[in-house]
Amino acid sequence: MASTPPTTSESFQIISSLRYDPALPDAIRERSSEPYLLNTPYYLLPYHQDRLLNAARCFKWMKAIEFLQQDQAQFLQFLDTFIPDKTDAWRLRIVIENSGACKVEVNPTGSIDPLNLLLPSTQSLQSRTWRVYVDSESTTPSVFTTHKTTTREVYTAARHRSGILSPQEPAEVLVVNPKGEIMEGSITTPYFRRHNSGMSRQPGPEWVTPPLSSGGNAGTTRRYALAQGFCAEEIIMLEDLIDGDDCWLSNGVRGFIPGKIILTHPKGSRFHGNSENRSSET
Repeated sequence: MASTPPTTSESFQIISSLRYDPALPDAIRERSSEPYLLNTPYYLLPYHQDRLLNAARCFKWMKAIEFLQQDQAQFLQFLDTFIPDKTDAWRLRIVIENSGACKVEVNPTGSIDPLNLLLPSTQSLQSRTWRVYVDSESTTPSVFTTHKTTTREVYTAARHRSGILSPQEPAEVLVVNPKGEIMEGSITTPYFRRHNSGMSRQPGPEWVTPPLSSGGNAGTTRRYALAQGFCAEEIIMLEDLIDGDDCWLSNGVRGFIPGKIILTHPKGSRFHGNSENRSSET
């Protein structure tokens, strides 16, 4: 169960990171069933605004709520003032204070096929496959795992335990709650093949992602994948994972990324997942 929202005397901000890509609107014009989500260069902008607003409501930050309830067109115009060059792609980190003040940190980001920002398909040229580890220690769910804030020590620790020391490294670690349920990735939402889960026998999408009840973050690409029918929610236990199996990852900057589960810790110890090595169906 999530903990009680912290008092306003605690110093942290609510955040959301997203991609600005001028190639996005043209690339997806006829490839999305919800074009309103992707008709600006800001990837899934309506979902990011909702995510920030939901966090502000959780923490009862009234001035932040007032700021985030502005019309989406106004919010877009506000973000535009931070873009140095509208012909390039950028990584934006929106930071909201308790006072309602908002700053936007903008940094260059590498070019990708815009179709990678849509659901995985054979039509897009996917990026290199990421190594996907499992944290060797559990994380207790809280408001700081449910909502994205600058309080991210548990994720930093999980990455260090898995030997991931650089944000540029093509690797991710899955965070696990004390019940042994996969919560999320440290910087991504994970998706697993339905046939890999011991509880998955009913009809439905090929892919599953952990429910929010497991303690993870309500990510924007997660919401998009669910709305588009790419995946369903299902509790994923650590023992359901299969060493060497394929999975997908996603976040608001990189879109959808192929991954491969590695149950052997980089230092040699094995996690308590399924050691059966099986090729995934294509």
